[in-house]
Amino acid sequence: MNDKLILVGDSDIIHIGSHLLDSAKELGLDVRFCDVKDAFAGPRWLSRINWYLRDHRPNRLCYFSNIVLKVCQEFQPKWLLSVGLAPVNSSALAAIVKLGIKRLNYLTDDPWNPAHRARFFFSALPHYDRIFSTRLSNLDELKNKCRGNVSYLPFAYNPNLHFPQKPDEKEGREYECDVAFVGGADRDRVGYIYRLIHAGFRVSLYGGYWDRFSETRKYARGHIGPETMRKAVSAAKINLCLVRRANQDGNSMRTFEIPAMGGCMLAEDTAEHKKIFGGEGEAVAYFKNIDEMIQKARFLIANETERNRLAEKCHNLIVGGGNTYKDRFLTILKSVES
Repeated sequence: MNDKLILVGDSDIIHIGSHLLDSAKELGLDVRFCDVKDAFAGPRWLSRINWYLRDHRPNRLCYFSNIVLKVCQEFQPKWLLSVGLAPVNSSALAAIVKLGIKRLNYLTDDPWNPAHRARFFFSALPHYDRIFSTRLSNLDELKNKCRGNVSYLPFAYNPNLHFPQKPDEKEGREYECDVAFVGGADRDRVGYIYRLIHAGFRVSLYGGYWDRFSETRKYARGHIGPETMRKAVSAAKINLCLVRRANQDGNSMRTFEIPAMGGCMLAEDTAEHKKIFGGEGEAVAYFKNIDEMIQKARFLIANETERNRLAEKCHNLIVGGGNTYKDRFLTILKSVES
């Protein structure tokens, strides 16, 4: 039986490529990993030219694509699974299918997001046999672009990294806050955070670029790894879950990671969130706009019993409901075998 897989993704521990690699190994698959960072290697000046003047093209797109093709030729896997806007060009994918290899993509980014839109990826899309999108919003657009099947598959969590971990007493004082947010400082997110700060909440911001905005600079805590994230989520009274609007997201990585780590979550009201968590107050509190976010945050800060109830309910729902990246991997493999 051929259980060989080539995985194309980012090997950094916080990224989905790394989570899927852990899952593939747990499933006993014989896996080879192609790290997309190799496609972006090169001098900074060249990266800027390719990103801003050549439609977000990786520096070494053709080189990396040929590496992936060569690994396919030598390893002879059953499946090639790439993650996100993977730097594998159309000519490589066209050659790979001739080897009898199923070409799959777990599309964790929105290719229509202007910040990431890339001609090379749109050219590659029709060459995939299956696309699994983490968002419902663009399924119809993808079906119009792809020859293969397109289906919805949300984000997940990695149980090796995302589990409850309380900080010690000294760390607890460092991480303690009313509201924590883990994620990048998208411009549309700054307004939400500023209103929380202006309303008097103690806020901690983890992730990139929060120090670029005067409204949030004081509260920026920088990038963090999984251990720090576990402690920060545990120490915060509320963990804010904002989706990425430029990506047309209805769920995010934090949708699953926060509950897995035992945090009380105040989540943006989306159809996908309600499909995952149920209605208002069943496992999370929702908000539709900034004013409602402030109102719900005040209520939760004042009600520790309710915070604890929601955190426990949400944790049990996610960890008991087949929401790991291993579960997602099994869904992918079963769907392509059916």
